[in-house]
Amino acid sequence: MTIHLHDFDGEHSLTLDVGGLAADAAVVAAGHEPNGHFWEGLVRFSWPDIAGHVDFDSDAGMFCAVGSSSDLARLKTAVESVITSPEAVRDIIARAETSGFEFDD
Repeated sequence: MTIHLHDFDGEHSLTLDVGGLAADAAVVAAGHEPNGHFWEGLVRFSWPDIAGHVDFDSDAGMFCAVGSSSDLARLKTAVESVITSPEAVRDIIARAETSGFEFDD
């Protein structure tokens, strides 16, 4: 499990290959599919200040965000703090569902 920051021709992106993450069991137990779209939703809910400054290009097997290097560096730090923590993911899912947020997974 590695989150990658990329710089290609001046375009910056952050990618995460999904599946096999420590938090996957918590995602499934909450009734969600631990795919790129789920993680995109988790980012949109958890860090709207960052999510509002990046574009997403996620798919079933990969989470992908495109934006400035500084926004993506902040996002990388934030995402790394939860993908290895089933407890943090369970907490975020519970808060999201309580607020009426719907994941698009």
